Formats: sequence, structure tokens, C-alpha cells
Amino acid sequence: MSENVLRIRDLSVNYQTDRGVLKAIRHVNLDIPKGSIVGVVGESGCGKSTLITSIIRQLDDNADIPNGSIEFEKQDLLKLSLDKMRNISGTKLSIVFQDPMSTLNPVLSIGRQMIDIQYRDKISKKRKKQRSIDMLTKVGIPDPRNQLNQYPYELSGGMQQRVSIAMALQAGPSLLIADEPTTALDTTLEVQILKLLKDLQEEMGCSILFVSHHLGVIAELCDHVVVMYAGEIVEHGSTYEIFNNPAHPYTVKLLECDPASISKKQRLLPTIPGEIPDLINLSGGCIFKNRCDQSIDRCDKHTPLLNEFNKNHFVSCHLIES
Repeated sequence: MSENVLRIRDLSVNYQTDRGVLKAIRHVNLDIPKGSIVGVVGESGCGKSTLITSIIRQLDDNADIPNGSIEFEKQDLLKLSLDKMRNISGTKLSIVFQDPMSTLNPVLSIGRQMIDIQYRDKISKKRKKQRSIDMLTKVGIPDPRNQLNQYPYELSGGMQQRVSIAMALQAGPSLLIADEPTTALDTTLEVQILKLLKDLQEEMGCSILFVSHHLGVIAELCDHVVVMYAGEIVEHGSTYEIFNNPAHPYTVKLLECDPASISKKQRLLPTIPGEIPDLINLSGGCIFKNRCDQSIDRCDKHTPLLNEFNKNHFVSCHLIES
């Protein structure tokens, strides 16, 4: 069994609101093996962003973590001081955000930003500049030496995202978190960025936690898939298993809604009826019961546990319990 670079156990995150306590994610367990790409997929509001901000310790002030651990390279991130967490962030643990135009500083040159983020390294500015040039070359930026003098607004969206990836990988992190990094790009650029991430991951040997609502992207890039719904992990397994042998009713419906799976011309796109439950007033039982057309009496009262459906394929559903 591969050693895990990240190991999350029993993680729950709550938000204090005017209406009461919103239970954003509940009892989440997640492993990211070394050298692998793990994709997290689910509808908006399923808890993907809360999971990411928990890992990097950037939760909002009204959030709290009542239970759980986030073990990164054998140390619990939740127990580290902010100073120690800052030493890890941007070095061993990096992140690429969704929109590069809001990530890069518009009033600083690309070179200034790439050199500034190396402030921890006790090397000359000349070596930092050369390292930046080398990294821009790796991500496919043409004429990288001159591009260091450019400002973000002078680059296209795709080039800005390549710069963001270069900055995230410059320190050689053990884990790269990619938060829907292709959402703001057109389809052609999306394919290029995915290939770039895959090639760089293989070259550098880092692990990637790839978060997306785009099933096609997950299928193309990831080794393992985690399906989240309303703050819970309802299914996880290899990419092949999830896409070819989905077991949870939510996963099945999610795949049916993917436009790529529609073979016949139709006027309306398929949707999942109903709405995500109110996370402030949870009623117990299966979280998907109100939208599931296969629910049984047991779903109303008992929360299903993750059970092994196939080898290394786990599903949280009463229908597959033995």
C-alpha cells in the first residue's frame, strides 16, 4: 500500500450563522497517496471549498473544527502554530486557485512576484531569477526571461494560469492543491493545462488534490475519485471504478447529468430533482434520501457507513450493505 502524503480523519467543519450552526462537512476521511492525483467532485455546496480551506488553514473567522485531524507528512496541520503553518504553505504545500486574474497581483511584474515568493530561500537574487526562468520554461511560457518583466494583464488567461502553476510548483511541494484551475479557461486551454499538470506531476513526483465539478476533467486527469455530497463523502475509489461501476445513487445521477454522456439530441439537459438539504437543520438518516428514487425505510433513520463495494471502492449507501 502506498504511503499517504495527506491523511484526513473524522474531519468536521461548522460555521456559526445567524440561523444557527451550519455543518459544512461532517466526519470526512480522505487519503492522498504519494505520487497520485486524487480528484474531488460534487455539486456546488457539497463542501469542496471548505475541505480545501481546512487543509491550508484559511477558514473564515466564523468557522470552527469540532473534531478531526489533517495529517500532512506525519504532522497534524490543525495542531501547528500559524508560524509553522506559514513555513509549510507555499513550500511543501502549494495551491493553484480557480481564477489566475484574481490570484496574481496586477501591479507587480511576473518576475517580482516569482522572486518575492522565494523569500525563505537564502540564495542570491540572481539564482532566484534563474529558478523562475527555468520554471516558466517548464510550464511552456515562451521567451521566459523577457516575460519576467511583463505584468499579469499583459498575458492571456491561459498564460496567467501557467504562471500561477509555475509559482505553486517552484518550491517543489509534496502536495499541490488545484482548486478548479481550468474553470476560467476555454476548452482548448483547459486541455493544455490538464496535460501540463499531468506532465509536471510525473516529472516532479508530487501529489495533487484536484477539485472540480467537471467530470470529464476528473476522468482525464485523476487516479482516484472522491464524490462529495452535502458535506459528506458518499463514494470513493479508482477513477475506472467510479466512472464505469458507480454504486451510490448520487454518483449515478451525477454521471447521467454530464453532457458528455448524452448520446441523443434532446431539448432539456438531465438534472437531479430536489435541492441540497439544509445543513443547519439536518434530519438524520441518509443525506441523499430526499432526492433519491431508490430510498428505503432504513434511509430515513439510519446514516449509512462507507462499505467496501469492490476492491478499494467504498460506498455510503444502505442498498449495498451486506
